[in-house]
Amino acid sequence: MRVLLSTYGSRGDVEPVVGLAVRLRALGAEVRVCAPPDEEFAELLAGVGIPLVPADRPVRAVVTGATPPPAGGVPQRAAEMIAAYFDAVAAAAEGCDALVATGLFPAVAGTRSVAEKLGIHYVYAGLQPTILPSPHHPPHPYPGRPLPADVTDNRVLWDLNIESMNALFGAAFNTHRASIGLPPVDNVRDHVFTDRPWLATDPTLGPWQEPADLDVIQTGAWLLPDERPLSAELMAFLDAGTPPVYVGFGSMPMRASKDVARVAIEAIRAQGRRALVAHGWADLALIDDQEDCFAVGEVNQQALFGRVAAVVHHGGAGTTTTAARAGAPQVVVPQIVDQPYWAGRVADLGIGTAHDGPAPTTESLSAALGTALAPETRARATAVADMIRTDGTTVAAKLLLDAISREKQLHVPRAAAAPGRRTM
Repeated sequence: MRVLLSTYGSRGDVEPVVGLAVRLRALGAEVRVCAPPDEEFAELLAGVGIPLVPADRPVRAVVTGATPPPAGGVPQRAAEMIAAYFDAVAAAAEGCDALVATGLFPAVAGTRSVAEKLGIHYVYAGLQPTILPSPHHPPHPYPGRPLPADVTDNRVLWDLNIESMNALFGAAFNTHRASIGLPPVDNVRDHVFTDRPWLATDPTLGPWQEPADLDVIQTGAWLLPDERPLSAELMAFLDAGTPPVYVGFGSMPMRASKDVARVAIEAIRAQGRRALVAHGWADLALIDDQEDCFAVGEVNQQALFGRVAAVVHHGGAGTTTTAARAGAPQVVVPQIVDQPYWAGRVADLGIGTAHDGPAPTTESLSAALGTALAPETRARATAVADMIRTDGTTVAAKLLLDAISREKQLHVPRAAAAPGRRTM
């Protein structure tokens, strides 16, 4: 069986797909991944031996502002992404039995039409519950299309979300469909998401709430096992004193908070703790040469988070899940999109605290750390760690391969069926 997995986004959108790819390959499938051509993503895939199909422009340059936004704004950028993924996926999907897509919507939209044209089994997978329509939460607003302040009914807001997505993506989406002989779609969102999407989040950490209009299949989070050792220098720092507080914001540029490294280190020191600073896409750096601080680049968080006193981060789904699995108390400083949701879940579960707003001060972050470092928070984080499932990629891979097998059986000519076996 041949499977193409497609995504566009930051590390939090790519690494789960790589985790699924590794599991599919272990179960005998031939797998490749369509993803943006960032160097770190290419290295990630090369490290596990999964072929990369590059598509569109590097994400980091877009996020950090190195690549200027298109003059036409969101619709123009969406049209570029739809076209890029339409072309890349179409070239890579020949001979495939299934396409699984996640990441930014325009990339998924391009993938969806290719699957339809080629008659390939298609699955949309969300990496956070709030991306999927539900009466239990509102949609995320798009730039230039805020949610109306006077509307509180989530179902109404999701209906308006259909209008927004049609306005932003519909023209480009249907133009590409027409170019390959497919009819236009009048509800782009629901067509791309389908009525039976997958949700790749942990049921304890990011549960899907019923009742809901969609028949959502929650697989559990897609985790990529990381066997890399921690560096000798980092191990020496960890062994030289009490567990430090880790602070890192992943792919967030942290424009909302000036000098966030200084704020974080001073807040950590105010709690009498050592600091471990991850550079990330915000390029955090040490503020002095004192021995109570250490800086790291790319690091095995799965190995590291079991050695720290707490994790201060942006609230990406991957970092939140990794910290929860390690039993590390968390301080979430949410920046965008789904990150406030994960901050709320951390607070609701009692495994950490949600910082109020995206721009911490030394005082506000120190106060949040005081809660996270309390013994009762550590005890709760330890208890919840045992609830986090690790079989998400296995569940998803078996679901996909079983679906492919059923569809192949449906297309076997009756005369060729095995004796005594029904072909459905």
